[in-house]
Amino acid sequence: MSLVPFDDRDGFIWMNGEFIQWRDANLHVLSHAVHYASAVFEGERAYDGEIFKLREHTERLFKSANILDFEVPFSMDEIDSATKELLEKNNIKDGYIRPIAWRGSEQMGVSAQQTKINVMIAAWDWPAYFSAEAKMAGLRMRISDWQRPAPNTAPTDSKAAGLYMICTLSKHKAESEGYDDALMFDYRGYVAEATGANIFFLMDDGKVHTPTPDCFLDGITRRTAIELMKRGGYEIVERHIKPEEMAKASEAFLTGTAVEITPIQSIGDEYKFTPGKLSRYMIDAYEAEVHGREYSAAAAE
Repeated sequence: MSLVPFDDRDGFIWMNGEFIQWRDANLHVLSHAVHYASAVFEGERAYDGEIFKLREHTERLFKSANILDFEVPFSMDEIDSATKELLEKNNIKDGYIRPIAWRGSEQMGVSAQQTKINVMIAAWDWPAYFSAEAKMAGLRMRISDWQRPAPNTAPTDSKAAGLYMICTLSKHKAESEGYDDALMFDYRGYVAEATGANIFFLMDDGKVHTPTPDCFLDGITRRTAIELMKRGGYEIVERHIKPEEMAKASEAFLTGTAVEITPIQSIGDEYKFTPGKLSRYMIDAYEAEVHGREYSAAAAE
């Protein structure tokens, strides 16, 4: 498949308070973020020109920056306004938005308290590529060789760029072996998340179980999914899940800005799932939610 490089596109990018031509949105190779991963970011989606949960994403961007010990040099209102205007300038209706804040090139070294904090927002077209029927086929996943770190070893409450290094390694390994994604355990050996999405299981007790997000992000889509399931009459259990307990699950699915709601058909050779009533309900209910529509399908029994 031919790729359109992300540094060679038409359109505008908002950078440090200005809309500039896409190809001119550059940074110096000695930027602190490039060498020491001092950057935080968000991933957002627009549907029909409206950005889903924009303020929640902006709030998390600011929280992540605070955890990494720097301050975003714009207000939340300014970031939200710039994001909306960027969509209009790029004529995007259904798209992906990537805000990022990072330390610049004023200092080089572990200590970088005098570096300038830069902020950028980019947006590009991202229509729905898969129908509900295609999603219902489910993903094939492997178990990652890497684990999510403990909260006292990394800023796990932040959406920090550095935390995604092991996600890339895990995803690449999975894809090289013919899988779609990888499931990561946490530092204790409990089920945690996929490389960029949270996970849910319909267990044999009829309840939906999901890992407690105490060393990984409590995703915005994750919280939306929990609310949708409660509306549908499902009971949610947040707890530490041992890997062998996945054998008790009949359905499983991922949630995230990029994957939205995507069922899973297998994790490795041992754990098999059959996307069914819950998966269909969640795909349809989430589709209605992001488009601002009421969803009136029959609730769970």
